[in-house]
Amino acid sequence: MVFIPPNHPAIRSMGRIDDADPARPIWVFPYTQARFRCTGTAIRITLVNHWNYGENYVGAVIDGMQTKIRIPVHDEPITLTIADHLPDIEHDVVIFKRQDGEHYIELLGFGLDDSAAILPPADPSPERRIEIYGDSVSCGERNEAVRYTGMADPEIDLSSYSNSWFSYGAITARNLGAQLHDVAQGGAALLDGIGWFDGPDYTGMESIWDRIEYNPALGKTKPWDFTRYTPHVIIIALGQNDAHPDDFMATDYNGEQARHWRARYADFIRTLRDRYPDAHIVCTTTVLQHDAAWDRAIDEVCRAFGDPKVTHFLYSRNGLATPGHPRIAEHEEMARELTAYLEGFGDDLWN
Repeated sequence: MVFIPPNHPAIRSMGRIDDADPARPIWVFPYTQARFRCTGTAIRITLVNHWNYGENYVGAVIDGMQTKIRIPVHDEPITLTIADHLPDIEHDVVIFKRQDGEHYIELLGFGLDDSAAILPPADPSPERRIEIYGDSVSCGERNEAVRYTGMADPEIDLSSYSNSWFSYGAITARNLGAQLHDVAQGGAALLDGIGWFDGPDYTGMESIWDRIEYNPALGKTKPWDFTRYTPHVIIIALGQNDAHPDDFMATDYNGEQARHWRARYADFIRTLRDRYPDAHIVCTTTVLQHDAAWDRAIDEVCRAFGDPKVTHFLYSRNGLATPGHPRIAEHEEMARELTAYLEGFGDDLWN
């Protein structure tokens, strides 16, 4: 096999990537990826997996066919076979991070046949750019558990069924020919101290949104350089995990905690607007069941801005479709509606 370093000029990367060491970039967020073309009969990846929880996998799409490869070893280099016994023709390859910050991938490189050639992707890099700030639904967590469509999650570990490729945001980005930075973490609320991620203290999006590494169990946090990516569209998909451990927006809409959350949500929008003065900010939740008071709160905050580039979007089955994580069909449903919503703004959305 011939070794291809991750910073080879033919490789096109996408996502918030820690490439302080270009020869050992670190993938943290879901849908982070590398794309290239190659010849030969086999493709391999060498990596170090930094594990926190769950069963971790690498995802790949080879010539339009998707596969996943389990990562059986943690904290030391391992080489995995992505594909073997391929016809010796030109292949289109996308290798991507299926899951969220339950693990980090330190990418060491790729392996091809000794006689194989590596080429850049045939199409140019998309000029349209989307960024999502979200939770497990935005990650595509557990969405491959299609047997449980419309049902609650079973009481077993479904981490192996998480696939960011089929998340509503990734599907929408592909529909629109856009890049995507999927800044999403399962269990994340907007605020620290509530939600499900990193209990019992709980880390919220307010401590994740400007990071490139953020999971306290995997080391120190590291800031993201916002000059590296400027989105045309920002999707804020938060307000579901915030109901844990207390659904305060539903039980006391005008209480102190609920009013505090709405003020902090407005602060988050202002912070993003300061970073991205020209972006269109779409505030939403998802079809995962939750009390409508959260959507009422988001709508109230959006209306108070009086900014035509801060809008509130509701899916047709918003908060109603399923008590468990949305599965692939429900992500496709959301993507169809979100795609149509964004297309409704016309080409000016991408200027």
